[in-house]
Amino acid sequence: MQDLLVKGLTARYGAFDVLKGIDLSAESGDVLGLVGPSGSGKSTILRVLMGLTPPSGGTVSVGGKTINYAKAADVRALRDDVAIVFQQYNLFQNMDVLRNVTIAPTKIKKRPRKEVEEEAKRLLAKVGLADKYKSYPDQLSGGQQQRVAIARALALRPKLLLLDEVTSALDPELVGEVLDTIRELRADGMTMLIVSHEMGFVREVSTKVVMMDGGKVVEEGAPHEIFDAPKTERARDFFAKVLRH
Repeated sequence: MQDLLVKGLTARYGAFDVLKGIDLSAESGDVLGLVGPSGSGKSTILRVLMGLTPPSGGTVSVGGKTINYAKAADVRALRDDVAIVFQQYNLFQNMDVLRNVTIAPTKIKKRPRKEVEEEAKRLLAKVGLADKYKSYPDQLSGGQQQRVAIARALALRPKLLLLDEVTSALDPELVGEVLDTIRELRADGMTMLIVSHEMGFVREVSTKVVMMDGGKVVEEGAPHEIFDAPKTERARDFFAKVLRH
């Protein structure tokens, strides 16, 4: 089943075109790794998909349903199927971990609190935080807070998970624990779009890698194709620089 189909997607900031006719697709269980230089439009794609930045053209279908981003009802329905985790954790500092994970399912989706709390504890165990549900964010490391943010997104039961540079704000020694969590999600069959500068990780977990530059898709293909034998000069130049060390 196709979880995501993007055709001709465009977006603008003022007079500046930031996305210029993006085509993407993901089948159920696919992991798309979005790579490219800063400012190439990778994070903008995720923001547009979530309805945080309005598209100026093109179509987006999630789970076979085409989204009209001009309709609030469509965007609300979209967020039943798609969740995003940002670079910054954005946890509520005055709430413990369990409340951070359960607030959206109980307040927005109106699910029973007991059911949601039981599921939240399972998700926290899944991300290696079974013993932290009573802790507050300032009692956790950055890596732990980011794993709480991932559990919070999963509590919404998304079909598609968007991960936007989720390790870039972490100290190097904390990156591994977040990447391990994402590896487990892939093993479970979660469909994901991952924006990351962690090239080794992108190569490992992605089923398809999409390289962007200047708001366009420059090249896409299987990880070994993109990393080992890029076809375009721009991709060859990019990977020669980022994989040099």
